[in-house]
Amino acid sequence: MDVIHTIGRRKTAIARIYLKEGKGDIVINKRNYKEFFPVETLHYVVEQPLQLTDNMGKYDIKVNLKGGGITGQAEALRLAISRALLKINPEFRPVLKENGLLRRDPRMVERKKPGQPKARKKFQFSKR
Repeated sequence: MDVIHTIGRRKTAIARIYLKEGKGDIVINKRNYKEFFPVETLHYVVEQPLQLTDNMGKYDIKVNLKGGGITGQAEALRLAISRALLKINPEFRPVLKENGLLRRDPRMVERKKPGQPKARKKFQFSKR
């Protein structure tokens, strides 16, 4: 099996992964994923597709992550891992799809409008 390259996105975060057979190392920007993501819930998010398909510890994953915050990056990585597992074995599709791991979350930050302090917030109205 050669190296499988996939991409995952969420908000402004982009995760490019290179997946190959190995002993289960996940390296993000040359750091271990448990060191890169300090929160335990984000470890679960990253491991979720591997746990659902019983592939924990079977593949080495090298990740280039950029943009966004840590939650967006973790979810972008989850999508990329799910897509890579699908390339390895198309039979994983029902399990991953059932848990919503194959859908790119389309929600983005709404742009700031002119004459307003934020996207929807208005300056205080003064009648006089």
